[in-house]
Amino acid sequence: MEQILYYFFNWTLISPYLPEILQGFWVTLQMAVMTVVLGTALGLALAVLRCYGWRPVNILMTLYVDVFRAIPQLVIIVLVFFALPSVGIVIDPMPATVLALSLVLSAFAEEIFWSGIAAVPTGQWEAGRSTGMGFSQTLFAIILPQAVRLAIPPLTNRAIGITKGTTLGSVIAVPELLNVSSNIQSTIANPTAFTAGAFLFCLIFFPFVYLTRVLERRYAIKS
Repeated sequence: MEQILYYFFNWTLISPYLPEILQGFWVTLQMAVMTVVLGTALGLALAVLRCYGWRPVNILMTLYVDVFRAIPQLVIIVLVFFALPSVGIVIDPMPATVLALSLVLSAFAEEIFWSGIAAVPTGQWEAGRSTGMGFSQTLFAIILPQAVRLAIPPLTNRAIGITKGTTLGSVIAVPELLNVSSNIQSTIANPTAFTAGAFLFCLIFFPFVYLTRVLERRYAIKS
């Protein structure tokens, strides 16, 4: 027990490094929030665009979704950070990681929102059009609110999984929580830094998980 406490819960040893760990926590939190917001918004926009049935656009969108769902997140992060400068686009490590993860999340979110839209009964479309609403009015006023409610459970689960990919930013030197914890562990030769990092990851994701459950209950479809 003493060895476990020394190696994994030696708070005295890592206390000088707490400011660095907290800074890494803040960076990770920012990245997670931005990824969810940007990825979800882009995914919803793509799903709406898909509803209009423009064939060339839908073909490109299908290619986009398939590519970003198939390629590992780490590969996309590396491509965004190292490949874009060759065409004159230079992005700092943190925005590059957020952009890459947002693109991945948007691909999954588009499919989830599209499934929600497709699951809305056809009669809802017909009811809207019968009242004199145009296609866009029916889509935004009647279909999308129902589709979003249907999409919340699978979307939140996918968002949590992808935002954990913020740890991959360490590959391009993003000072996120895991990267900072790893550096501290190497310096002091003690894994307590990882214990602190794991606790702070829980502080990020436990409230997110709780919020998603609240949203699921609030917007659940009542039978």
